[in-house]
Amino acid sequence: MRIIGYPGVPTADGPNPTNDIGCGAHTDYGLLTLVNQDDDITALQVRNLSGEWISAPPISGTFVCNIGDMLKIYSNGLSDSTLRRVINKSPTYRVCVAYFYEVSVSSFATVLIQPLNCPPHILLLHEQTNFDTAVEPLETCIQRSGRAKKFERAVYGEHLVSKVLTNFG
Repeated sequence: MRIIGYPGVPTADGPNPTNDIGCGAHTDYGLLTLVNQDDDITALQVRNLSGEWISAPPISGTFVCNIGDMLKIYSNGLSDSTLRRVINKSPTYRVCVAYFYEVSVSSFATVLIQPLNCPPHILLLHEQTNFDTAVEPLETCIQRSGRAKKFERAVYGEHLVSKVLTNFG
């Protein structure tokens, strides 16, 4: 789980950027990501099949469910990774609580971590993920998607490191 903050933009007597990226275009590396929504802030944008960025207005009482790269591979492309970005044009600070469901998580290795420079009451839940997990299309998904394997085997940890270096490097 990760808590991410997106500052609001001033509107009175200040700049109101039209393209101030809070988080650039990306897909997640795992299976699924669940993200909370604020009833009054539309910041999430997704790219549609025509390549256009469209806003994803929040629906009260719901979570956004983003499909990640590993589910795309497991499903042989029947499910596609959600390409998205965040642009908070609201004057309100947006707090995003994202829960990342990854591959081969060991429930016995759950620990609490206190980040450096944080008050003692701020703890992050960290689950040990098996970085050596091999991910490849499931046979049933290969059959359902036309009997052709669209993706080669991926090693979860290698894919994760590649994405992090690309996104934050």
